[in-house]
Amino acid sequence: MTDQELLNEAIKEAQLGLSEGGLPIGSVLADKHGKIVARGHNMRVQSGDPTAHAETVCIKTAGRRRDWHTLTLASTLSPCIMCTGTSLLYKIPRVVIGENQNFLGAEDLFRQHGVKLINLNDPKCIQMMSDFITNHPDLWNEDIGIPED
Repeated sequence: MTDQELLNEAIKEAQLGLSEGGLPIGSVLADKHGKIVARGHNMRVQSGDPTAHAETVCIKTAGRRRDWHTLTLASTLSPCIMCTGTSLLYKIPRVVIGENQNFLGAEDLFRQHGVKLINLNDPKCIQMMSDFITNHPDLWNEDIGIPED
């Protein structure tokens, strides 16, 4: 699969999360041959778990592995510091993101650790997140740890 095809699969996960009443952020993990080995979407609202961001859910779904260092993580949105830290812990060397205009995650940490970061600036990801933030600012702020006024 190409990076765009992986991102398209992450977008499907994001749309699933949105249809469940959650945030439209999705992620997939692929092996070195491009085969998807795990999927996840933001489940924070649905599960009540504040750590259930798309990337952490996807990594959890991948289960016990020894090939993390060969995988690619694709996410519709630039990963937050928690999700970045999780991918760094497992030494995932390559991360494809849909966009970072609506939220700039801890991309500097990826670079500091030699992770290859590819931003596709995907218009669909940008619009999907922008619409969600406009329509659900409270859920978005809760997701990224912004306190109520």
